[in-house]
Amino acid sequence: MKDECKGDYVKLKDKVYPCSVSLTMDLVGGKWKAVILYHLIDGKKRFSELCREMPTVTEMTLSLQLKQLEKDGLVSRRVFGKKPPIKVVYSLTGFGMSFIPVLESITKWGNQVVNEKGEFVNGPS
Repeated sequence: MKDECKGDYVKLKDKVYPCSVSLTMDLVGGKWKAVILYHLIDGKKRFSELCREMPTVTEMTLSLQLKQLEKDGLVSRRVFGKKPPIKVVYSLTGFGMSFIPVLESITKWGNQVVNEKGEFVNGPS
């Protein structure tokens, strides 16, 4: 039996998964979650900063993904002020920081693929 499947199922917060890989992909899978986590490695960011760093994601998608990451405990959202304009800052939680080695491995692998099969460019064509 593989390490990730020590039981028939795994459970986290009342949600049951067939294996730990499925659980992991639910938490960080999809097109944007890992990218958001990657951009938060260096520290706190405001929503507008994340938008600038990920220009191809829509504000609605970014907002939804941040809410999901916050709900799952990977990202914290801190609000400063009570009257508009308020300042909202996002950062990795301790749980989110535990994913950094995985993000670094994904980045390293992606760079290797580009070096072997693609090229780095300055902008979309």
